[in-house]
Amino acid sequence: MSQFSSISGRCVSGGRVLRVWLCGAVMLAVASVPGVALAADSTDHGWTPTDNVTIVDRFPDAQPSGIARLPDGRIVLSLPTSAQRHPGPVLAVWTAGHLSPFPGSAAQNRLVSPLGMTVDGNGQLWLLDEGVQAGSKARPEPALLHIDPKTNSIVRRYAFGAPALRADSHVNDVRVDLTHGSAGIAFISDTSQTTHPALVVVDLASGHARRILAETVSVSPVPGFVMEADGHLGRYDAEHPQVAQGGVDGVALSADSSRLYWSPLSSRRLYSAPTAVLADPAASEVAIEAAVKDEGEVGIMDGMATAPDGSLYLTDIERHAVVRRASDGALSIVAQDSRLIAPDSIAFDGDSLLLTVGQWSRLPVFHDGRDMQERPYVLVRIAPLVPARGN
Repeated sequence: MSQFSSISGRCVSGGRVLRVWLCGAVMLAVASVPGVALAADSTDHGWTPTDNVTIVDRFPDAQPSGIARLPDGRIVLSLPTSAQRHPGPVLAVWTAGHLSPFPGSAAQNRLVSPLGMTVDGNGQLWLLDEGVQAGSKARPEPALLHIDPKTNSIVRRYAFGAPALRADSHVNDVRVDLTHGSAGIAFISDTSQTTHPALVVVDLASGHARRILAETVSVSPVPGFVMEADGHLGRYDAEHPQVAQGGVDGVALSADSSRLYWSPLSSRRLYSAPTAVLADPAASEVAIEAAVKDEGEVGIMDGMATAPDGSLYLTDIERHAVVRRASDGALSIVAQDSRLIAPDSIAFDGDSLLLTVGQWSRLPVFHDGRDMQERPYVLVRIAPLVPARGN
């Protein structure tokens, strides 16, 4: 009789028991070999996609960016041309498999490169036009357009110029506050093509536009900022961009329009300020900057939307996700999927979200002239909206 000791305790000799002990030893040896994966190995649960992402349409040529849901249920997509031209409409009502020019075929001639848009509390659509097409040497003519969905007509075009915008401005996203000003106030993000980001405030009655918080911390890229885009690490570089980058990008209003939220693209922080201060033409720059609140870190965000309960839904480029920020600041992942390459703009559609997906960091400008985009582009629906992962 012999005695054997092992990590599991006392092992008694004997043919059958000894063979079991040896089998266990072999398993331990295999488990210790580098590169050998076992079913029980733990992995990062963040790599597991949520099961609530569905591709609802694919587009072979045009990349949707802005999205809005009209009061009658129609879904409007903007299909910008500033990075690349494409056939078909640049602003369209989407139904599965089809894009219908909006507000009509004739109006397409009055649009250049539609981008961000929003629907106000009266059901009116407000659209930012970058005013420049890829390959054009013409001077950009950015504008804000008021479109009435009831009549399918352009009501007014607000043209922008100095000093509200600069030669290197890039108008990006817009929200309309109807609680200030006789006809409302539009808040516009100027991401900037170089190093001069700002917020632009437009009085919709007079059309007067003014530039605020220009180049301050809350609207600016973080110096030396590093982000991951599509598996590629890029450091913020104003002269030689490696990934999509810039200043203030997405904006959103609180449910009662009392606060405006925004975040720079090359940053992970969210900021806000009272709309009463931002809308006040008499407020000094010192007073406006003092009213800005740092809401904390969220992620690298492009678009955001406000839910009826006051929570914010934010896109997250690095996580390929949509994140919910509760009114108390708590964060949770609503959807995460590798197909969300660069989640862009969000619109609520009943009890689900519709989301456009960009491939901006695959553009030739970031790859020595090589187009790394993979067609088709997609539109996705996210449902249900119950947080999949949270704190």
